[in-house]
Amino acid sequence: MRTDEFDYDLPEELIALEPSDARDGSRLLHLPASGPVHHRQFRDLLALFGEDDVLVLNDTRVFPAALKAIRKAREVGGGGDVTIDINLHKFIREENGETIWRAFVRPAKRLAVSDELFMPAGLTARVITREGPEADLAFPGSRDEVLARLDEAGEMPLPPYIARKRAAGTPDRERYQTVFAEKTGSVAAPTAGLHFTDELLSQLEARGTQIVRVTLHVGAGTFLPVSAENIEDHQMHSEWGEVSEAAAVALNAAMASGKRITCVGTTAMRLVESASSGPREIAPFSDETDIFITPGYAFRIADRLITNFHLPKSTLLMLVSAFSGKSRILAAYEEAIAERYRFFSYGDACLLERTT
Repeated sequence: MRTDEFDYDLPEELIALEPSDARDGSRLLHLPASGPVHHRQFRDLLALFGEDDVLVLNDTRVFPAALKAIRKAREVGGGGDVTIDINLHKFIREENGETIWRAFVRPAKRLAVSDELFMPAGLTARVITREGPEADLAFPGSRDEVLARLDEAGEMPLPPYIARKRAAGTPDRERYQTVFAEKTGSVAAPTAGLHFTDELLSQLEARGTQIVRVTLHVGAGTFLPVSAENIEDHQMHSEWGEVSEAAAVALNAAMASGKRITCVGTTAMRLVESASSGPREIAPFSDETDIFITPGYAFRIADRLITNFHLPKSTLLMLVSAFSGKSRILAAYEEAIAERYRFFSYGDACLLERTT
């Protein structure tokens, strides 16, 4: 299947650069398994969930992974200090009192192995490898200690299509984070979850909807375009995820009793499908996943998906096309554009029902 089959034209003004005034005040495009699209508000979810439903949330927490560092002038080779933009995107390991993260760095050519980098709040790092636009950086201290320092030194890692237009600000610390975020490790938000409020979740539970939490730490690869001409040739990024034993027991019991499973976000979707041990069965999981869901995939767990609108030619657009049908998704996107929905991470949402 060709990558350009998943393309569409989006007016630039429909890319949301700021969040909506209220989390649950965004719009909701409801695409049923058949029939016409319904246009709703996100808080209308209350009318679409009840005691026969399970909502699967990704409780990952975004950390301030965007940094500006100084590489001091070298004694040999001339030149002055150099400012380096750093975007941490993958935890590698802890060893010998250091924590190693993989990062995108720019300008990468101005860095060499053993260079020291100096950041705000006294944070430092040493370059231990550098290949292309990426480098492995060793930070003094444990992972928890480094994450605590990053809270002072870093900025929220907004998606490139926002970061090119504006800098991250204080409001992003709250709004580019779900209200149920708990386990730190993501460098991008599971954005479908941004629409939920504590009140809306409480109201859903009061209606009998069961809530199950899983964890998938979202990597920067979620924004990487598919450059291969054919989607079969695309190399998917990997991300670490966990479905606890308690979550697996709860989901298996729910599915055995015929309850409907709704994943909040493609991250939760990819994780539960990675952890599936058979149709309507899931096992505890704690590992990396690079699952690439494209049309023709046989879904095992999810019946519905709450998600935002996705970039053209992206792996996530391919995933929702697999879930609800490519022609049906592209037609719904065309209608959303005509109705002036707001797109991407800070944009509006969809409720999709599985057609396969």
